[in-house]
Amino acid sequence: MFGPVLKGQNVTLRPPDAKDPAKFIEWFADTEVTRYLGTSFPLSLQAEEEAIKRLGESKNDVWWVIEAEGRSIGASGIHRIDWINAHASTGTVIGDKSCWRKGYGSEAMALRTEYAFRQLNLHKLKSGAFLDNEPSKRALQKAGYRQAGVFREDFWRDGKWHDHWECEILRVDWEKEQAR
Repeated sequence: MFGPVLKGQNVTLRPPDAKDPAKFIEWFADTEVTRYLGTSFPLSLQAEEEAIKRLGESKNDVWWVIEAEGRSIGASGIHRIDWINAHASTGTVIGDKSCWRKGYGSEAMALRTEYAFRQLNLHKLKSGAFLDNEPSKRALQKAGYRQAGVFREDFWRDGKWHDHWECEILRVDWEKEQAR
């Protein structure tokens, strides 16, 4: 499903509009944007539109486009929601490289985390990043995620194996931080 509009100080999480699929195609054609993503993405506009449609119809995913500086800059989501055990995986991508290192990813993660715990009543969120992707690790830690472990040689990219840094945030720990 598409998440509701969530407004932060500098970013807004919102459902996609008709112009967004073309932006994703543009971003995902750039290997610098996709080098740390653990999956490949559609290369055609039709495939991207279908992928976004599937996310909108999913009962186990909540997905948003990230907007900042008056335009779409990326996406964030809560995926593979396990409603019985109250946990899910999360992910964020800032596709517009002019918006890297401005704190937009961290703010999007914080908005998404609050929604997951307060609206979906989840207990735990899991995420991760390539071990050498320091900006993503910092953004996750800023949003309250803590290291859970490292999966060695977990992704094959650019002719070599890469370790994957795994992290998680428990609702109880997040609530303690919010009380401060």
